[in-house]
Amino acid sequence: MALPKVALITGPTASGKSGLALALAEARGGVVINADSAQVYRDLRVVSARPSIEEEARAPHRLFGHIDGADSGYSAPRWAAEARVEIDAAHAAGRLPILVGGTGLYLRTLIDGIAPVPEIDPAIRAEVRALPVAEAYARLSACDPVMAGALNPADTTRISRALEVVRSTGRSIADWRADTHGGIGDRIDLAALVLLPDRAWLKARINTRFATMVRDGADEVAALLARPEIPDSAPVRRAIGVSEIAAMLRGDIDAAAAAAAGATATRQYAKRQYTWFRNQPPPGWIRTQETETSEQIGQLATLLQQ
Repeated sequence: MALPKVALITGPTASGKSGLALALAEARGGVVINADSAQVYRDLRVVSARPSIEEEARAPHRLFGHIDGADSGYSAPRWAAEARVEIDAAHAAGRLPILVGGTGLYLRTLIDGIAPVPEIDPAIRAEVRALPVAEAYARLSACDPVMAGALNPADTTRISRALEVVRSTGRSIADWRADTHGGIGDRIDLAALVLLPDRAWLKARINTRFATMVRDGADEVAALLARPEIPDSAPVRRAIGVSEIAAMLRGDIDAAAAAAAGATATRQYAKRQYTWFRNQPPPGWIRTQETETSEQIGQLATLLQQ
């Protein structure tokens, strides 16, 4: 029997994923399913570049803005469980599920499954997460040099996770990940398109988009900061753009400086994503530099017909 089709549109931030997903959904009767870790939060429509209300009305959108920023327990396994439900519901309705987003951990968890890492000792977790990132990275390098070498030394979240796992379990997180379960890769026919546009084109798009975010996103950041139940360490507060716009709201910098700082942070993030998506996904995930939606739709149509 033919496996059910699932489309995947991924790539670095600002590469045009959301617009392409909407166009495909309109052309093929699809359901757009979010795979971006910032766009799950309802607090940040503008700053996370979530589809507008008008865009969401043009085709079914799922897992966008459905999590309150105060919920600090949202995770890749939780998203994957929700995504499986939405994919099955789309298939049951005779629609094409269209995954869209650039959070590689979400996609790996959904497709390949999750590692059965035991619960982390709370004392170890507290100790690790109180460390400055440089010290945490140094300790990880000492006890798990292979994993440390695979991570960006400034990636606080992943370094802390890798260090707490190896200290709590005695095994590298890489070893745990080699024994995954629960993935859906073997029960779907995945048509994956990775958008890797010209870097100069992407840079210009990021600069323009972040200037708009500073102009239009100040109110939602102000509302987020006004919620005392959401600490600085909450994932929603760490989204790119929040700290830059917050500094502007405090009067520490002006709008131009906030836009420049946010664009720089976004470009750095996009650079890491670009490298990962160029090298890490399977060969069957088609990479494209095409930026014209009609051409991208054609590429996806070919993948979906195979």
